[in-house]
Amino acid sequence: MSAGINIKNKKARFEFEFIETYTAGIVLTGTEIKSIRASKASIGESYGVVSKNEIIIRNMYVQQYDNGTHYNHEPRRDRKLLLNRSEINKIDRKIKAKGLTLVPVSLFINNKGLAKLEIALAKGKKIHDKREDLKKKDAKREVERRLK
Repeated sequence: MSAGINIKNKKARFEFEFIETYTAGIVLTGTEIKSIRASKASIGESYGVVSKNEIIIRNMYVQQYDNGTHYNHEPRRDRKLLLNRSEINKIDRKIKAKGLTLVPVSLFINNKGLAKLEIALAKGKKIHDKREDLKKKDAKREVERRLK
């Protein structure tokens, strides 16, 4: 199995402060999983919503499979996430009450060959918080440079 696939949303850590993370399965078609296994996907602009007691990932890009026929999938269609009912209810309550956002963090293939999406309940950072993170990162990099 190609368990080495790991597509990350690098901007998410910079733009948001993560409160809780969950690992969810994704309902995919045959050509979508083949494209993901070829690392032809992006979760940079995607986000999660709760509708009809289901969690849907919107705007996730999965490139059309090269060898697909007329049965190929749409690149930016809505995809259902697979979570327990209690987790869905908990996420729904927190999104409505606290104004949090559901952000995808990483897309990966587990040991069984199934596509999984790590999602996080997140709160948007303010500009000064982003600046603090950049200062901490620069200081850490400087310390590592001096130790060499």
